Amino acid sequence: MTFWPSVVVATPAHSGVGALLTYRSELSLAPGTLVRVPLGAREVLGVVWESFDSPPDGLTEAQTKAVAGVLEGLPPLNVRWRQLVKFTAQYYQRSLGEVALAALPPQLRDLSNVQLARRLKRHAKNPVAAAATPDAPAEDEGPALSEEQAAALQALAGAQAPVLLYGATGSGKTEVYLRAARRALAEHADAQVLVMVPEINLTPQLEARFRERFEPLCGAGAVVCLHSGMTPAQRLASWLAAHAGQARIVLGTRMAVLASLPGLRLIVVDEEHDPSYKSQEGARYSARDLAVYRAKVESEALLAEGASRCQVVLGSATPSLESWHAAEQGRYLRLAMPARIGGGALPRLRLVDMNHQPKGALFAPPLLDAMAERIARGEQCLVLLNRRGYAPVLACHDCGWKSACPHCSAFRVFHKMDRTLRCHHCGFTERVPRSCPDCGNLDIAPVGRGTEQVEEQLAALLAEVKRPDGGPARVARMDADSTRLKGSLEIQLATVHSGEVDVLVGTQMIAKGHDFRRITLVAGINADSGLFASDYRAPERLFALLMQVGGRAGRDAAFMDQQGAASELWVQTWTPLHPLFAALRQHDFPAFAADQLSERESAGMPPFGHQALLRADARTQQAAQAYLNAAAQAADGLPHREDVTLYPAVPLTIQRVANVERAQMLVEAASRTALQRFLSAWQPVLLASRSLPEARGLVRFAVDVDPLVI
Repeated sequence: MTFWPSVVVATPAHSGVGALLTYRSELSLAPGTLVRVPLGAREVLGVVWESFDSPPDGLTEAQTKAVAGVLEGLPPLNVRWRQLVKFTAQYYQRSLGEVALAALPPQLRDLSNVQLARRLKRHAKNPVAAAATPDAPAEDEGPALSEEQAAALQALAGAQAPVLLYGATGSGKTEVYLRAARRALAEHADAQVLVMVPEINLTPQLEARFRERFEPLCGAGAVVCLHSGMTPAQRLASWLAAHAGQARIVLGTRMAVLASLPGLRLIVVDEEHDPSYKSQEGARYSARDLAVYRAKVESEALLAEGASRCQVVLGSATPSLESWHAAEQGRYLRLAMPARIGGGALPRLRLVDMNHQPKGALFAPPLLDAMAERIARGEQCLVLLNRRGYAPVLACHDCGWKSACPHCSAFRVFHKMDRTLRCHHCGFTERVPRSCPDCGNLDIAPVGRGTEQVEEQLAALLAEVKRPDGGPARVARMDADSTRLKGSLEIQLATVHSGEVDVLVGTQMIAKGHDFRRITLVAGINADSGLFASDYRAPERLFALLMQVGGRAGRDAAFMDQQGAASELWVQTWTPLHPLFAALRQHDFPAFAADQLSERESAGMPPFGHQALLRADARTQQAAQAYLNAAAQAADGLPHREDVTLYPAVPLTIQRVANVERAQMLVEAASRTALQRFLSAWQPVLLASRSLPEARGLVRFAVDVDPLVI
């Protein structure tokens, strides 16, 4: 007997290939089965979506190809996972196969059945994680809870809606996550927990805490990680453990939200406000929003079986305005934890008016004096500058030459450590020229400052400062360049925690999630760069960044009492009277959020309006914009066209990357439903518009729903 499975394969939305391809098989294949199928001249991995006993209308056996093979030994991907993938593809206007296959580990696509069987056999030898027992000894539970933590856990137990855990930095949100995870694992023998963090660098210390807490209860292999920094073999091993239910807790970045977790009972999204949860390539999905949807899907299935729901916890000291607004409307349950563990105080804000400081000063003298005092007492300082490299531009002041990238409409950044000019957009790298390439002037100089230069200058400025042991002050840098090598991040974090570093200079990667116990002073030295950006989300991002980085100071109340000094957040600014700093001084996120939401409501901006971007890449800017404008004209008469606004096409801020010109068109609507229905009807038009004469030179197009950067 012949069966006719519909299979999804990895084809992008702009390819025009159908979402489901029909094949024939001698075996009855259950939906969710992983198979290998021929596609053109290749053999690719696919997922069986449906299976029929007879061919679809109008399709003959001669017009179909046979399934090449089945990946044996793997349970089918369940219906809830397929529902999540289907929703993701529909909502973010991507192809089904593009989302489904991107959610699977890359190595799975290339393994033969023999290789897969070998890995499954090796995986089966690992001990299966056991359920955490509810009556485990109290000492396994961790430190005593504060009243706020206990109240949050109690409210979480009976929550019927997504929970927004609004807790100050250092209030003990991680301990709440740990206790909630333990409760979920104890209540259900096959329960699994998903914990997401925005960036890879936050996983090491979180993984250590979860392993310390749960491996004694659940056994080795209970905690696994899933992120792009892992090797393909590591990602495959973690995915197999999660898919088989052996991994009880999965820690990961945004990609983990699409992992196969058949026993999922709890989802935690830490630092839920972070823009890193929104993918900027491929499917461009929001992992935070998908976590809320996934919990809803899992809950519906569990409640139908008479079990308790799957809970989702969104945690942050500075929630996204979308989540805050949802809590204000009652769609989310907001739980507040405003106090720090141990009764420690939040850092005091010290604004430095740079209009009154020496001209050209990188650090204000009062800030340097404060840092010197802290170092002399054995305390640590943190300096934030969200720009890596030595200088953003290298320039010749005789002829005006600048280190522009030949392939992008951006400048190459000067990296002094290896004497290179490096484009942070396309990766093009060259050695620093000995003289100006245009006029031969030997005096080419850096313009602006990056973390490398700040590290160098700060070391010189603090050269005379002594530590309590009489040694010189030590300055270190932590950014994407200094942590590029495998294991370097863990080594650098260990040196900070051990007290070997007195001043840590870094980008936003050090601003959130890290539990530095001896840092008592934090300085933001270029805050205004984020204050007047063109993006309407810039104030929200700056407030969150400063609140988060300030939260690294004074986290250990006992240490602060011992030192007898208050923690401080110093911010150097040219606009000290800006309202944002008034709210920051009071640590008053609710007031800041209310002000921002009022502005957005009057302008019809998210979360009160809904947006999408149609982006086009082409060989010329003219072709990119011509395609967008032609697609807009062809949209007339589509469903809900009158409910959406299509703005004229414009170049992106960085309009050329790797010799590809980029343009975009903003689509707005007051109703999310109207926007979604219009975009769905527009997709065939977008595909057809590629063949128009105006679109000659088009490389690709993509729809970005709920964009974070416009």
